[in-house]
Amino acid sequence: MIEVLITTLALIALVSIALEEVFHFNKAKSTLFLGCLAWVILFIHASQHQNTEHIQEVLNENLLDIASLWLFLMATMTFVAYLNARGMVSEIVQRVMPGELSLRQLTILLGIFAMLLSMVCDNITATLVGIGVVQAFKLEPKERIRLCVILVFAVNSGGVILITGDVTTLMIFSEGHVTIGELLKLIFPAVGGVALLIALLSMGSSRRVVAENKVHEVVWLDIVIGSIFIGTIAATMIFNLLFSIPPVLTFLFGVSIMFMVGGLVHTYNQQIHLLEYIRQIQFDTLLFFLGILLLVGALKEVGVLVWLTQLYSEVDPTFSSFLMGVISSILDNVPLTAALLKAEPELNNDQWLSLAYAVGIGGSTLVIGSAAGIVAMSKVRELTFMQYARYAPHVFAAYSFGYVLTLLI
Repeated sequence: MIEVLITTLALIALVSIALEEVFHFNKAKSTLFLGCLAWVILFIHASQHQNTEHIQEVLNENLLDIASLWLFLMATMTFVAYLNARGMVSEIVQRVMPGELSLRQLTILLGIFAMLLSMVCDNITATLVGIGVVQAFKLEPKERIRLCVILVFAVNSGGVILITGDVTTLMIFSEGHVTIGELLKLIFPAVGGVALLIALLSMGSSRRVVAENKVHEVVWLDIVIGSIFIGTIAATMIFNLLFSIPPVLTFLFGVSIMFMVGGLVHTYNQQIHLLEYIRQIQFDTLLFFLGILLLVGALKEVGVLVWLTQLYSEVDPTFSSFLMGVISSILDNVPLTAALLKAEPELNNDQWLSLAYAVGIGGSTLVIGSAAGIVAMSKVRELTFMQYARYAPHVFAAYSFGYVLTLLI
């Protein structure tokens, strides 16, 4: 009974997100309400069976994971908020990319840029920077949505190639199921999937687009903060590989350096106070993440995710892994991967590679299936659940093509 009730709440949350345009009710509010309600019900159910201590422990573990993600998001978004406010992202775009190019060329460059960036840093950072690139050009709403769809898919595709790019890839690597050399084989399926999606969504995109020519005065502090941001990304990768330091700690350390620099400058210039940029963070994004992860944690507690892993004992692993990627478009891929690793399905190295691709990229099918999609939806006003879903068949085709390529490598 409790399993059905929690699953029903999760489905209601999914519907509320999908119909946000119809009811005009903020998705962050509905998911947070339903996520909290799910855990209230779990506590009430546990108290009837004298098992509240276990639920409390599980909730604490879930909140710890959420807190780490929250702090990581806050640190990343603070950097990006400053760079966007100071026009650094658009300035770089104007310097690196042509001032005028075709929409197809922009689409290809964005796909390449997003893949490369997400290979060496986290998907959230890559998405935020990619959105800055999209917003630097004068685009129609439909064009911006298509570019965001490609951005989300490309970010997730690049993330599976290296352990620095995606948490699920790191989890599978840490369990010893794949090596770094084997993961590099995924570059061919990842590039193939992105190339197909770009081809599908850039047909008829010969229109010329122009970067918005905004004049920004870049001062030395902007360059310093930008350097700290890049240094933090590099340090996150290096410290995690060498010393197993969590990325959230490195990013918070980078933000603290940013604030220290701002504090020193503020002593001499009352106009500059970097702490103010925390207020520019869209906390709707954080609340949405909180609600989604609370719901997924509740689903995991009632055994729904464990039930999914039983597919491997009943269905061929090749199809099961493909299906796990589809399921990750609804459920967060991190707890899903954790449940799969706990179930210990009997897979060979090639099958583990296919699974890494599936859970890392399959979530792109729906906008709520990955952190990149959720961040993009919260930052781009035109990108809603239903608008993204219009391109779900294209994304699914690209994901399927890439997955087939993993079976051939």
